[in-house]
Amino acid sequence: MRLQLMSWPEVEAYLRRSNGIIVPIGATEQHGPVGLVGTDAICAETLAWEAGELSGAAVGPTLPVGMSEHHMHFPGTITLRPTTLAAVVRDVALALARHGFRRLLFVNGHGGNTAAINTGFFEAYSDAPRAVAGGEELRCLCLEWWHLPSAARLSAELFGDRDGDHASASEVSVAAAAYPDHLKHAAMAAEPPPTSRVFGPADFRRRYPEGRMGSHPELATVEAGRAIIAAVAADIAEEYRRFLGEA
Repeated sequence: MRLQLMSWPEVEAYLRRSNGIIVPIGATEQHGPVGLVGTDAICAETLAWEAGELSGAAVGPTLPVGMSEHHMHFPGTITLRPTTLAAVVRDVALALARHGFRRLLFVNGHGGNTAAINTGFFEAYSDAPRAVAGGEELRCLCLEWWHLPSAARLSAELFGDRDGDHASASEVSVAAAAYPDHLKHAAMAAEPPPTSRVFGPADFRRRYPEGRMGSHPELATVEAGRAIIAAVAADIAEEYRRFLGEA
């Protein structure tokens, strides 16, 4: 059930039987020469929609822009400041809480968002008891889908040690399965191995001129994406059910 396709009476009826919701959050940033700029948001959205179908959860609208400052030397990237993203997450959480939602599972498609998402959660926890009746019962959880067991297993099975980090074959495959008519192809040069240290957008572009980080997105396929979506969405649905049952 997608929130934006429900009427307010339908949302009201849903809240009489459940206080949980899944919220996809991603980014709009470069993903190497063949990855879609919307990959992170597309992955989060596609997986959240499927998990919602499996679990009966309402799925909120996708938050498509994240903290992508380090990719700003590649055209098409759009970024929010970390403080802005934290404020957006806080406001979304509190708005949902005011209607009666108490278990908010954010499916995150971009690792650069994680710190700001968790900051937004704790700002919501601080404000909710004053802003919402029963607000102290608000619980928020951020799931990074690529860390789920099925994602790690399929990464190894499908791509071995060539999946990589940013612009990975796994995430490009998920986006390709969502939009099979937009699978890209391009010749790629040798890319340096990833480093744990990147100091801003100019440094990122210098270290990774094609925008990849030890990855081989040319291995991405629609079939691999469909397999990842099915397995990871099942993991997310199980995490959501468990989250709903937590005290």
